[in-house]
Amino acid sequence: MTGNYESELNEQLIQRALAEELDSVAPRSDLWPAVQAGVQLPAPKSQRHWVVRPLGTAAVLGALALVALLVSVPMVTKFSGSGYSSASQTLEDTRRYQRGPVLSPTATAAGPQASSVETLRSFSSGSRIAGPHGSPGEALPYATGGSATVNDAPYDATFFKHYGVNPFIDTEEDHLSTFAMDVDTASYTVARRFVRDGHLPDPDSVRVEEFINYFAQEYEPPVEGAFAINIEAAPSPFGGERHWLMRVGLQGKVITAAERKDASLVFVIDVSGSMARQNRLELVKKALGLLVEELRPTDDVGLVVYGSRGRVVLEPTSGENKEAILAAISKLQPEGSTNAEEGLRLGYKMASQLVEPGRITRLILLSDGVANVGRTGSDSILKEVRRYADDDIPLSTIGFGMGNYNDVLMEQLANDGDGNYAYVDTLSQARRVFVENLTGMLQVIAKDAKVQVDFDSNVVSRYRLLGYENRRIADRDFRNDTVDAGEVGAGHTVTALYEIKFHEGAQGRIATVSLRYQDPDTGEVQEISREFHRSELTTVFEQASPRFQLNAAVAEYAEILRESYWAQDSSLEQVKVLAQRVKGLLAGDPDVAEFAGLVDRAERIGPE
Repeated sequence: MTGNYESELNEQLIQRALAEELDSVAPRSDLWPAVQAGVQLPAPKSQRHWVVRPLGTAAVLGALALVALLVSVPMVTKFSGSGYSSASQTLEDTRRYQRGPVLSPTATAAGPQASSVETLRSFSSGSRIAGPHGSPGEALPYATGGSATVNDAPYDATFFKHYGVNPFIDTEEDHLSTFAMDVDTASYTVARRFVRDGHLPDPDSVRVEEFINYFAQEYEPPVEGAFAINIEAAPSPFGGERHWLMRVGLQGKVITAAERKDASLVFVIDVSGSMARQNRLELVKKALGLLVEELRPTDDVGLVVYGSRGRVVLEPTSGENKEAILAAISKLQPEGSTNAEEGLRLGYKMASQLVEPGRITRLILLSDGVANVGRTGSDSILKEVRRYADDDIPLSTIGFGMGNYNDVLMEQLANDGDGNYAYVDTLSQARRVFVENLTGMLQVIAKDAKVQVDFDSNVVSRYRLLGYENRRIADRDFRNDTVDAGEVGAGHTVTALYEIKFHEGAQGRIATVSLRYQDPDTGEVQEISREFHRSELTTVFEQASPRFQLNAAVAEYAEILRESYWAQDSSLEQVKVLAQRVKGLLAGDPDVAEFAGLVDRAERIGPE
């Protein structure tokens, strides 16, 4: 690299760092006093979503220091897992890991110098600016949560959290990859809602693993035990020359609806003013109606609602008395503010009285995730959720609505509550969650389930896990059974994709995949494993299984939508071609046909 080129690149890096950091600080500092006063401000046309970056002047100085450090080393740097890369790539990748996860709503949630903890608490309280969601130049009212906004303006604030993007890792540095199993699917359906509404999703809303896990996989079921490990690998259609895609698929044992245990279910329902928007509460009522029809006479259902206050509207009632349950549901009406803490407290109180050996007890929260009355800080709510999860009362969360929606809190509640998180935007999606996947949501087959992939460093030179950024577990904690991991229900599948690169000419074992979990009935810890060798590779991508090809398309779609560095050379046009091909291979699957249509629509929407 010539000296002139180095000088020019150094100057570009400095200007870029300054521009990015000043853009994340100055506009918000300028707007903040006016926003506190309740003044409506025009939305910048170039800014689709606001990102909370409480860095201030110190961030600018930190960025300059980082640039100075880069300038002092050779301008072509060996970056783990990516071969040789420019310093601009190194700067971009290291920036992601210089601070904690960034909470990304459509608007600033606290003052420009607020800490990330203060910001998260503010997100939970609903105290924020409503970000741009409509046409360019739409006003930014200051939303106070519940049913109140400045000048009765609509809500338009949706909160997501950025967890970074996994890098390539050299196996000589770390040959182990460890993560908690995750069966959530909400991120995919949230993105689908964005695209259907004519917008690309907020990049921070995209969690790759939830996109992949939305789809059926057709894995081989376990012959015995709770799980079967399925592994497949083929050349990557997007990863560049000599990169391969390896799929780790975990299939849980199937339990039929007739075989599942009797259940005591407590529904905690948000009936605050925000649930009147877009007929959210009406969709909740229809969804619950679908579930009630699936109840057995030996099941019990209780209903707790919360607006400004929490209250019990139906004491535990036998599934034999469906008319009484449906009547209580039909009477629900939106009201007041949002006291989520009190609603959850009453729900847990009811559920704790229903716990019996050999019986399912579960809390199910149906909400848009916004809390603005009572203890609104997420830390206080999550502490209680973790305590009850330890007492075998798991919490599942079902999200409704777009705009004034808190994805951050809903996901955290499910994670800490040992439950799962789904997002419902249509009646067909409600049927999928409450009818087709009901047994999987209710009956757990594995607690604290985690996966560790041990790559052979003599065969694999580097690897990258696609997704699971917020489910990572320290390698040393794989066999530490006190560490919380993931809960998996009956019939659930969990899929993880790795991009890998081989040492030239190397043969033998590629990796050993191990799965460790606790049996929910006996408490006994189980561990199973499977090796995968180069002789098992599929050498032509088009000859891989149709579901494998689907996973590749879905993963790249997610990577592009979240603006991953590793997808910068890919396009939605390329994904669309593969999606259409897979649509033909899996002609009987409506989810695949819908996916192909979404890719086409997203490609036509283009950058906003």
